[in-house]
Amino acid sequence: MSVALIADAHLGGPGGPPGPLVEQLDELTEQGCTRLVLLGDLFQGWIGFRRFETPEVAAVVPALRRLRSRGVRIDYVEGNRDFFLAGSPYAAAFDTYGLEVAFTAGGTRYLAVHGDGLDPRDRQYRFWRRASKSWPSRLVLSNVPRRLARRLVARTEERLSRTNLEHKRAIPEEVLRRYGARRLSEGHDVLLLGHFHEPRRWAVPGGEVRLVEAWFESHRVEWLGEEGPRAEEPREDGTAEEGPVDEGAYR
Repeated sequence: MSVALIADAHLGGPGGPPGPLVEQLDELTEQGCTRLVLLGDLFQGWIGFRRFETPEVAAVVPALRRLRSRGVRIDYVEGNRDFFLAGSPYAAAFDTYGLEVAFTAGGTRYLAVHGDGLDPRDRQYRFWRRASKSWPSRLVLSNVPRRLARRLVARTEERLSRTNLEHKRAIPEEVLRRYGARRLSEGHDVLLLGHFHEPRRWAVPGGEVRLVEAWFESHRVEWLGEEGPRAEEPREDGTAEEGPVDEGAYR
């Protein structure tokens, strides 16, 4: 089984227009893909109501449906910019949708999680995450005029980007190591995380924690297959494995 992995495309934001990703999706079956795991934040914002549909969503969702029609299994892991997609008109584009997915490829047992909200010290963000995905928020978004709802979402994100900067300056490595060791003890070999945008790998008790590079940074599909994880291409500046995250980069 050959598994394709895409994290944090942020189309409509830093990921740009959908054309390059749609082209890659349409080529996956020819490349031997049998399963696609989307690690969240496919768009800069994705709200599961038709009246919030963006041109990016309108272009990519049909490509996902084409993949499923060709027999490719698609799992979507909810990101911090994904809202109320379960049970939405878009749910038919996936085989599974949830906060995490476990699968095996090349004899390796993977657990894929988006990765936001894992730092208990970042209380303000964790509160915002719970509030923004709660049923009162769903009720508001499903009833207020589209233009007003978009302004509310944009204003909230702008305000959040200026807060808790001490939790955005660097990847919380120790937090992720502890979380990884705990989750791997449940019967997994590798924990895959998106959200942080930078590729990193850490050995922890029971296996490995791997941060998947954001698609909007590399425009590259990652692969997991019979030979195990394919080697990541280093950046020209040699910082693929090291270096701090820019302030606020992974919100």
